[in-house]
Formats: sequence, C-alpha cells, structure tokens
Amino acid sequence: MTVEATQIAATRIAQAGVEAVDAVATLAELTALETTLLGKKSELSMARRSLGSLEPDQRREAGAAFNATREALGAAIEARRSELAAAEHRASMEAEALDLTRFIGPVNRGHVHPVTATRERLEDIFIGLGFEVAEGPDLETDWFNFGALNIPPHHPARGMHDTFHLDLGGPGDYVLRTHTSPVQIRHMRAVTAERGGPPIYAIMPGRVYRNERTDATHLAALHQLEGLVIDRDITLGHLAGTIDTFIKTYFGTEFETRFRPSYFPFTEPSAEVDMRTAGGDWLEIGGCGMVHPTVLRNGGIDPEMWSGFAFGFGIDRLAKMRHDVPDIREFVANDVRFLSQF
Repeated sequence: MTVEATQIAATRIAQAGVEAVDAVATLAELTALETTLLGKKSELSMARRSLGSLEPDQRREAGAAFNATREALGAAIEARRSELAAAEHRASMEAEALDLTRFIGPVNRGHVHPVTATRERLEDIFIGLGFEVAEGPDLETDWFNFGALNIPPHHPARGMHDTFHLDLGGPGDYVLRTHTSPVQIRHMRAVTAERGGPPIYAIMPGRVYRNERTDATHLAALHQLEGLVIDRDITLGHLAGTIDTFIKTYFGTEFETRFRPSYFPFTEPSAEVDMRTAGGDWLEIGGCGMVHPTVLRNGGIDPEMWSGFAFGFGIDRLAKMRHDVPDIREFVANDVRFLSQF
C-alpha cells in the first residue's frame, strides 16, 4: 500500500465513522459502535497493520494519517456520548416530573378511634386543670387491685364472676386489673419515694377488664379514667367543684351535676355522680368520694396530715353519651360505616 492510498483510506474511515457516530440514537448503540470503529478488529486497526510494508519515512507519514483518524473518531464519539447522556437525562426527568396543577381529589385518611379521641380530650381537660397523667400495668397483683384499696377478701368483686384471674403464682395472686385504682396506690408510693410525698393531682387513664356480660351499656374490656387529689385540707367541696368543672367543660355549660350517697371500700364518704341538662333526665356517669384513710396508708401517706378525693368514669360510656350512641358495642365492632362518622 502506498502513502497516498493509506491517506485516502484514513480519510474515508474517518468520514464514514463520524457519519455512523452521528446516526446512533442511544448510549448502548454508541458503545457497540465504538468497538466497531476503534477495536482490535476494526477496519482502522486492520489498515494500520499494513504499514509494515512501507519505508520508514512513508510509514511515519501514513501512521500520522491513521492517528489523526483515530483522534477524530474518538472526539466524535465523546461528543455524541455527551449529547445522548444529556438527552437521556432530560427524558428521565420529564418522565418523572409531577404535574403540580393536576387535581387529585380528596384523600381518604384514617383518624383516631372515637374512644381514643375521647381519652385524649379528657386528658387535655384535666391537664388544663393542673393534673398530671399516671399509668400502670394491666396485669396486677391481688394486693394492688384489691387489698391496698381496702377491698376485703369476702368482697364480691374478687369472685370469678367479676374478675379475670390469671394462672400465675398462687391461686388468685394475679388478675387483669378491674379498675385503674391500683395506679393510684402505685402513684402515691412513687410520689412519696421521689418527691417525699404529696401534693398529688393526677389522672389515671387506661384499659380495664371485667368478667361480666357484654350488652348495649357494658363491655368486658373497657376504658376508664380515674382522678386522685391529695393535699392539705382537701374537702368534699373541692371534689364537687372539680367534677362540675369537668362536666361543663366536656359536655357543655348547660349541664348540671349532683351527688348521691353510695358506698365504695376505697372512699369514705362515697357518692355516685349524675348529670343532666336543664329539665332532662338524670344520668349516672361515675363514682367518687374522699380517699379512705386505709388507702392513704397503703400508699405511704399519713392520713393525719393529708386528705384527698378520687373519682372514676368510664371513657367508653362518656363517648357513648357525648355522641348519643345507643349501643356501646359499636365502639368495638370495627364497622367502618360507624367509625367513619367521627
């Protein structure tokens, strides 16, 4: 091959290669074409091998032509690679772009359960009155659930027909708590240990368990909120004022309250709390009373120095009354048609 022939071949390979590079549409095609144009088996590489038949001066001149072709093809490939990469990036961005003007419509979001919402509302009310929130375990010892609360061994509440006894320890040692009152004992003891004693202004919300019938007004697993106040010179008047403030805040200022004498082992005196709107029927909503001296002693508090009151309401029942739900079992039926109304 002569020098002139090699120069013609180099020019032809360069022109054909650049045209092929400009024609590819994807980066994958370009990678394949790069191997075809510049690889070991490419036409350019095969042409370079023929330079061995030329004289040294001619070989240098022809080699320079082939080198120029290789550089031209490499530059064209890199330029095309940049163009294709930019085009693919733009296409990807356009495919992933969001139309911010598009109206999607309302999104059906969930919400807290009405009983949970009621509990949160009650907590907000009492926190606003200066109370703190205390909690305790659902699994309780017989002593915390009954004994510490002045409930004697023969009391009907200890029976299998009222209480879920657990197969732990000795017979009757452990129960699922039947009220949140054990938290009162635990909280009194904790306050005495941590702060040296009262004053105490606390509420105890939580789930409780009763081995009883389930009907339109009763659940076997329900939610309860109890309150405990212990300070110097606390009277029944403070209790009445607290209950009345709570009822008017939660249900409305048109409601009034009354106390009816009752009996609970852990309070003395004790009362049932009723409420009504003007001219309406009286409805029982919970129990209350002055904390029994024995209960104070079991909580590590001297009843000669401190006095207090306690009260308890069913959270499920308050939700039932507030929303005028006829059957309390609706709250645990998990019927979306019912729950979506709240």
